[in-house]
Amino acid sequence: MLTRKQLDLLMFINERLKETGVPPSFDEMKEALDLASKSGIHRLITALEERGFIRRLPNRARALEVIKLPDAMQPINQVRQRFSPSVVEGGLGRPSAPAESPPAMPQAGANDDRAVPVMGKIAAGVPISAIENQTRVLSVPPDMMGKGEHYALDVEGDSMIQAGILDGDTVVIKRTDTANPGEIVVALVDEEEATLKRFRRKGASIALEAANPAYETRIFGPDRVRIQGRLVGLVRRY
Repeated sequence: MLTRKQLDLLMFINERLKETGVPPSFDEMKEALDLASKSGIHRLITALEERGFIRRLPNRARALEVIKLPDAMQPINQVRQRFSPSVVEGGLGRPSAPAESPPAMPQAGANDDRAVPVMGKIAAGVPISAIENQTRVLSVPPDMMGKGEHYALDVEGDSMIQAGILDGDTVVIKRTDTANPGEIVVALVDEEEATLKRFRRKGASIALEAANPAYETRIFGPDRVRIQGRLVGLVRRY
């Protein structure tokens, strides 16, 4: 899944390559997306590259290659109309547009499993846009969760593989706005992007640490990160 800004940038680069054969400059990308600085473009390009949508060609300035487009390589106008990320709500309580009725909650069976709403996808890699959208429900053994309110997320990405969390797994999250250092959390960055990372503190700052050496630890000021929940369980299908 891509954020709206990531999708807009990908489409802009793709359109420019089709029109001229030359990728746009960072200034052109910044102006097209109405961003205040080029640092935002750097983050978006890095996110697109890590998610396999573009590739930076070595030893060539401004050299970008579009590898794929979302939604099975559909035409750009169809992608813009149909693509809608399904991921965890950043505010977890922020008002959202009316949606279709969610799937019916399953009845408790003989093993008295609890029904947990699956709220979409979460990035175990680079952050993805945070928009709440219940996609289905998941039956979870009660001893996996304990007390409190819980939700589940499908994992997309490989940054937590050394913590035993793989691409395609479903994580069970306990809603909380606090975490202890070392716990794996759903973190909301800058009120718009959510990611699954290990929570650390670096002095007054907050570090979101991957469990994959291919990904760097990201450091943020305490006012830029809000905890949305803590990992309590994992479901894997074979």
